[in-house]
Amino acid sequence: MSSEAGMGGYSVPETERERALAAGIDPRNTGLAVMQTLRGYGIDAVFGIPGTHNLEFYRHLPRLGIRAVTSRHEQGAGYAADAWAQRTGLPGVVITTSGPGLLNALSSVGTAYCESRPLIVLSPGAPRGMEGSSIGMLHETKDQLGAARAIADRAVRVASAEEAVEAVHEAFAVLRSGRPRPVYIEVPLDLLEESTDISIESLGPREAPPAPQPVSADIEAAARLLAEAERPAILAGSGARSGREALQTIAELLGAPVVTSSNGKGVVAESHPLVIGAELRLKAAVDVLNEADALLVVGSKVAVGEFAAGEFAPTGRVIRIDIDESQGRNNLAAERVLIGDSGEVLPSLLDALRALGPAGESSNERAPWISVDEVRAACLAESDGYGPGVGAVAARIAAALPEGAILTGDSSQICYSGMAGHFRAEGPAECINMITYATLGYGLPAAIGAKIADPDRPVVCVTGDGALMFSVQELQTAAEQHLDLTVICVDNGGYGEIEQNEQDRGIEPIAVRLSQPDWPTVARAFRGRGFAVESAGELEERIAEAVEHPGVSLVHVPMGLFE
Repeated sequence: MSSEAGMGGYSVPETERERALAAGIDPRNTGLAVMQTLRGYGIDAVFGIPGTHNLEFYRHLPRLGIRAVTSRHEQGAGYAADAWAQRTGLPGVVITTSGPGLLNALSSVGTAYCESRPLIVLSPGAPRGMEGSSIGMLHETKDQLGAARAIADRAVRVASAEEAVEAVHEAFAVLRSGRPRPVYIEVPLDLLEESTDISIESLGPREAPPAPQPVSADIEAAARLLAEAERPAILAGSGARSGREALQTIAELLGAPVVTSSNGKGVVAESHPLVIGAELRLKAAVDVLNEADALLVVGSKVAVGEFAAGEFAPTGRVIRIDIDESQGRNNLAAERVLIGDSGEVLPSLLDALRALGPAGESSNERAPWISVDEVRAACLAESDGYGPGVGAVAARIAAALPEGAILTGDSSQICYSGMAGHFRAEGPAECINMITYATLGYGLPAAIGAKIADPDRPVVCVTGDGALMFSVQELQTAAEQHLDLTVICVDNGGYGEIEQNEQDRGIEPIAVRLSQPDWPTVARAFRGRGFAVESAGELEERIAEAVEHPGVSLVHVPMGLFE
C-alpha cells in the first residue's frame, strides 16, 4: 500500500487515513472533492466556524493551502468574505454548519445579493432521505434549503459527489460571466463524509463562459448619441470595474462629469478632474445627471435607496451598459441598452467614438460643461449639513489616514454622511461599504477580510459606537489572525440617526441613547491597544499612533468633543 493516497495534487498521509477510517470516515470524500475544486479556482482563504457537521470541509484545508479564518459569529464570516471578494476579484467562500450556523450567515448573503457581490456559502444539510423529518436531529431546521433559497440568488442541494463538484463549477461560471450574487451549496451530511473516486479531471477549473455581447450597430448608435451631446454625463456602478480604463478615456473625450454609486466609488480615481464622486444621495450631484442631455449608465442598478435628497429624473437620452439583461431598463428607461461585460463593451464603445472623427481624438478632448470643483464643493456642503459636526470630523479623519489606506464602514452616520464624501478613493474597492442593504456591524469584519486579501496595504475601519457593538467580538478574530488593523469608533451616544428620525416625527427619544463601555479598555481586553481622544485637538495624533501600532488598535472619538 502506498504511503499516501488522494486526488491529483492533494494527498492524504496513510497514517491519517487509517485514523479517519477507524472513526468511520474516509478522508478521500466529497468534502475533499469540493474543497479541491475551489482551490483550483484560486480560493486560498475561507471564512466560517467549524461545527460538528462541517468538519469534512475543514479537514482538507491545511494541505490544500487554504487559510481558515474563524470568525466569532457566522455573520462576521460572511461580511469578511464579502470584503475579501471585493479586494481579490474572486468569490468569497463561507463555510457554516447546518441550521443555526447557516441562519446566522444569511444577513451577509442578503448583503451580497443586494449589493451584487460574489459569495459562495457551503453548508452541510440533513442526510439524504431525512429532509424535513422532524425527529429532533442536531441543528434540525424546518427547511434550511428554503431559507437559503429565499435570500441567495441560487441555492442547490446536491445528491452526489459529482453534483457537488458540478455545483461549484456552475457557481464560478455564473459569477464570472453574469451579475455577481451569492450562491448557496448544501451537501447532505452523509454525502459530505462519503468516500468518492471522482476523477481528478472533473475537479480542475474551467474556462469562464462568454458574457453576452451587444451587436456592433447598437454600439455605433450609442457612440453617435454620446458624440452629439452637448451636456454628457456618466453614472458608474461597480459593474464598470472591468472597463474602468476605457470609461475614463470616454469621460475625457466627452468632457463628461462622472458620478458613481457607492459600490462604484473609485472606478475612476476620485482625484480625476471629471469625477464628482459617489454622491447619489445628494441633490447637487443628482442635478448634474438630470440636466445632462445624454447620460451613460454603466454597471449600476440605479438603486432607489441611494437617492436620498433629490429626485432622479434624467431629461436627456439614456444609454445603459449592464451584464444583466434584467437591469437594462430597471429603475430607469433607456434609449439604448448594451448587454455585456463592461470590460468588453466599453473598449468597443471607445473605438466607435474614435471612429466618428476629430470629436473622438484625444487632442480634441472637450472641457466639461459644468465646473466639477463647484459641484464637489456643493456636495460637501450639502452632506455636512446632515449631522452637526459629522462632516468636520470626517474631513479630519480622512486627512489623517495613511497613504493608500483601504477604508471600511457600515450604515453609521459617520460613514454615509461623512466619510463617503471626504474620503477620496483612487481605485475600486478602496472604500468598502454596503449602502443599499445598509446594515450595522459590517465595517469591522469587512476590514478583516480586506486585510487578509491585501496584507500590504493599511486598512482602517471607521464606524459608529452602535454599529461596532454588532460585531465587537471580531476584534478577537483580527487579533488571532495577527492583523495590523485600525478601528476608529466615532461615538455619538447610540443610534444618532434614528434619534433624529424620531425627533422629525415628534417622538421623544426612545431606545436610541445607549450606555457605552470603556472603549479603550475593550480594545485591550481583545489583545489590542486602545486610544482615547480626550480633546478635539488630539484627533489626528491619536489616529497616527493607532496606525503605527502593530496589531489591532482602536481609537475612541466622542462626537461631543466636536459639537
